[in-house]
Amino acid sequence: METLWIVFGALFVTIGLPRIIDKRNRSPVPPFVGRILDSGIRRWVQPPDKIIERSGTEKGMHVLDLGCGSGAFTPLLARAVGEQGKVYAIDLQAGMLQQLERKLTQAENLDIKNVGIKQASAYDLPFEDGALDLVFMVAALQEISDRDRALREISRVLKPDGILAITEFLPDTDYPRRSATIKLCQNEGFAPNDNLGNFWNYTIRFKKQTSG
Repeated sequence: METLWIVFGALFVTIGLPRIIDKRNRSPVPPFVGRILDSGIRRWVQPPDKIIERSGTEKGMHVLDLGCGSGAFTPLLARAVGEQGKVYAIDLQAGMLQQLERKLTQAENLDIKNVGIKQASAYDLPFEDGALDLVFMVAALQEISDRDRALREISRVLKPDGILAITEFLPDTDYPRRSATIKLCQNEGFAPNDNLGNFWNYTIRFKKQTSG
């Protein structure tokens, strides 16, 4: 039981507390929180390799890390798609992206050459129609005010039968139940393809549905 409370406390500090700050200020999570979101505690309670595996990332894919923040998952995504693949890291805040840029200059990441970083809105993604194999979002969709609009834009940039992988976990104060995430995405033309994890930490893979 003591271990459970320690884990819950770590989750609250890394995810719940920044979201409370976010709600209080009515603005995006401030960049200084990026250091917490990319901390060893975060990686302990939500191992990036497990989340990436659940997302369906494969070699050669072109993947959008949408709402990438300070890059907690970006380098491992880049390694997962390999040299023939590409990861596009997009966030609304320049301060978060600067932290990711610094992370990619660290010695252990100097071999990563397949990451493109861009400041952009989820409502106006800088890609042509059908350009991407997978859109990867961790605790990000619920931070977008107009989620329906963002999902339509995600659908536009995904290839036919492309994947949208959404991960949510407690104690994020914006945490939605699985059923709410499924309903939201189904309303914008995404079909659930796989449902992984547990109540506290789940990943749902959706396929973009094509007409006809």
